[in-house]
Amino acid sequence: MERRTFLAAGLGAGAAAITQGQTVAAAPEKQAFKMNYAPHFGMFRAHAGADLLDQLRFMADVGFTAMEDNGMPGRDLALQARIGEEMVRLGLAMGVFVAEANFTELTFARPPAQVKEGLVQKMEAAVEVSKRVNAKWCTVVPGAFDLKMEWDFQTANVVENLKYCAEVCESSGLIMVIEPLNAWRDCPGIFLTKIPQAYMICKAVASPSCKILDDLFHQQIMEGNLIPNIDAAWDEIAYFQIGDNPGRNEPTTGEINYKNVFRHIHQKGYKGIMGMEHGNSTPGVDGEQRVIDAYAACDSF
Repeated sequence: MERRTFLAAGLGAGAAAITQGQTVAAAPEKQAFKMNYAPHFGMFRAHAGADLLDQLRFMADVGFTAMEDNGMPGRDLALQARIGEEMVRLGLAMGVFVAEANFTELTFARPPAQVKEGLVQKMEAAVEVSKRVNAKWCTVVPGAFDLKMEWDFQTANVVENLKYCAEVCESSGLIMVIEPLNAWRDCPGIFLTKIPQAYMICKAVASPSCKILDDLFHQQIMEGNLIPNIDAAWDEIAYFQIGDNPGRNEPTTGEINYKNVFRHIHQKGYKGIMGMEHGNSTPGVDGEQRVIDAYAACDSF
């Protein structure tokens, strides 16, 4: 029996099922989420096992409609293709993968003459990955800032380098989403840290292939003011990521009122993906069920 059919048959069973000598946890009840929340590989391994395609099937079986995978470019090309094909079959949309993210070295802040060629090559590779997995978005982190260069010169360099990268993406429809990160705790020295800064850069790049990834975990640490900043930067935000603070685990484990935030984003008409870029607060099957329950609770607006 195909795993998807097997799990569906076990919905609501409330006990472990036995198949081919192995104990497989009964699948949780399928949810009817209002929004496109995207788990990542490993988040439901205790239920679904190590096989990545089985993990995709589990995500679909419990009601998720998307998946994101930061590490997709590093996977075997044949596996990328199989993942893409299975996601189409399951009706799962592909979220972000990371096209460029250097947290400690100067990249986009350097003059284009020094880095343009390498950055363009990375974006050309990202376009090929996007074709294999049907991705519309890829994450770009513009790297560190230079202590020896005026800030405005660095900003101009970032804008120009992003323009070159956007030109690569535009013909394929791939959208770079630039991600502000928190510099106070996890990413000291990072250039891009706040939503207003990302908004200014996207306006300057002025390309449909350069938008904002609003990671609510990072922005809660850096500036809070989540809903007003969502409103102010709305026309440049193309993607959201989720994680509660402190801990960077599922909603309801920290200080962010995700039910209100999700309601606000939904009421604004957002139809995109909400990436679940966080850990599980509790290990094992119980922890995975807690993740599902947290999203069901916060999605019940």
